Amino acid sequence: MDRIERLLSRPTAKPYRSRDLEASETPFLNAQGHLDFAPGDVENPKEWSRPRRWYVTVVGVTLVVNATFASSSPSGCLESIADTFDVSVEATNLVITLFLLGYCFGPLFWAPLSEFYGRRWLFYLSFTAYLAFNFLCAFANNFGALLVGRFLTGTFASSALSNAPGVLADIWGPVDRGNAMGLFSMMTFIGPSLGPVISGFLQLKEDWRWNFYVLLWLAGATEILMFTIPETLPSIVLLNKARRLRALKIPGYENVQAPVEATDRTLAGIFKVALLRPWQILFDPISFLVAIYVGVVYALLYMLFTIYPIVFQQKRHWNAGVGELPLIGTIVGAVMAAGIVFYNSSRDVKRMLAGHTQRPEDRLPLAMLGGVMFAITMFWFAWSGEYNSVHWIVPTLAGVFLSCSILLIFVAFLNYITDTYLMFAASALAANTIMRSACGAAAPLFTQYMFDALGVGGGGSLIGGVATLLAPIPFIFYWKGETIRRRSRFAPTENKPKQEDKPADDEQQQERDISDDLEKDETSPSRQVTTSSESDLSRVRSREVEAGQEGARTDDGELRTATGEVVETEKDLEKHQAYRKETR
Repeated sequence: MDRIERLLSRPTAKPYRSRDLEASETPFLNAQGHLDFAPGDVENPKEWSRPRRWYVTVVGVTLVVNATFASSSPSGCLESIADTFDVSVEATNLVITLFLLGYCFGPLFWAPLSEFYGRRWLFYLSFTAYLAFNFLCAFANNFGALLVGRFLTGTFASSALSNAPGVLADIWGPVDRGNAMGLFSMMTFIGPSLGPVISGFLQLKEDWRWNFYVLLWLAGATEILMFTIPETLPSIVLLNKARRLRALKIPGYENVQAPVEATDRTLAGIFKVALLRPWQILFDPISFLVAIYVGVVYALLYMLFTIYPIVFQQKRHWNAGVGELPLIGTIVGAVMAAGIVFYNSSRDVKRMLAGHTQRPEDRLPLAMLGGVMFAITMFWFAWSGEYNSVHWIVPTLAGVFLSCSILLIFVAFLNYITDTYLMFAASALAANTIMRSACGAAAPLFTQYMFDALGVGGGGSLIGGVATLLAPIPFIFYWKGETIRRRSRFAPTENKPKQEDKPADDEQQQERDISDDLEKDETSPSRQVTTSSESDLSRVRSREVEAGQEGARTDDGELRTATGEVVETEKDLEKHQAYRKETR
């Protein structure tokens, strides 16, 4: 098996070290005496060559494209499915709903497994199962079999959405990570928009099964690329290296251990945190209000795949293929939003280098812009789509800015959650993922009825009204967010009220230790686009930095103070600690 792994990963890997080369080197140990990456170590994923890291990035994003493309793809051929199985078009919307319900398993099931067993094997198993169950969908002989296949494919596809961001965080540093994460985030929006366009044209000449044939072809080609992904999770890379070194029996290092081997973590303990803590954090004020806002936005994203056919096919009598083409405008909007986010990220980096201390609330201006734009463009789209006398380009342009606003809201709020909850960020993002996936799953079931009853103008105005009510949320958080965070039991901040400064009991401390491994995995794709800031993911991924500490070294090798500032040496960190003690 080891030889097979090396053969499959050779196109992306530097030459594997021979046994003689490893035996001739002195293993690098950290301060605790555990195996660690030496400076410039070629086995450290962050030290791989840029071409290799970009190759792994592209393959990881391709896995995500399979999942997002498949989520909405059948929406362009629902009528064909209804005719084949003699069910209503409304019932066929379950094909989308059940797939999205499978997304809920990502942060609760696949993310904990990836932290325990590593990224690579989870990709191998889950994506192969996704490919296999797509055969069930393509050759289903009854409607029930199709629904079962869609739920299972959604469940296995969610592994890529949960773990691909973790792969990118493993191989890129905080500054370079922005471009890779930007590509990832754009594809999470572009994939769902392309699906209905392709299936719509297929329905004109073929039946609905051809939609799943396309998914099978795409998945089959991706399967070959997937086997070239090496292991990227640092803890597992070190674990594998420690096992090899022990087998070599190097004098003095016969019992060398990786850091993960020195912990008492268990899979049951990891799942306990992954399954319980998201529900606790969900009802924290910041997490709850953000979950509601993002849930509405995500529901609208999947409502669009029903609204666009109403506007351009039912009202303007375009065919199934051409009627889906205006969705390409949403792709343009996603690219525009990514450009805005990249510009904002570069500006944040410059401000930080100039001495500005980043607050979580500094993430919110993008949400303010997106929230106002969301409400305006929703009314614009609704009433321009209501009347056939209005040129088709007008609602299409509204869709461009609507998509742009959706991505801005996603990126800003999910970054805000990450910076607010720090070591509990993965649990907070998991709660948000479950909430928005549930909202997105419900959207296709009522959209047609809603717009039949209210019309495009009335139905769109209802959504626009809700957007108007939610628009003040980022402004309120920008104004009072710090005060709210100080009262939260999960948001670590300085100067908390005295009654909250209590030592954690044994159970709480044990959960925190377990969660340190989980918090390295970024479960929401949409948040990743702005992680080029120096104060970003490295704080989430740090195993040492916890509330109340004076500072520590992050997984990226940086020394950070308790306030998140980067210092050059241990001596600088000691000076900062001494200064803080004097000023208290």
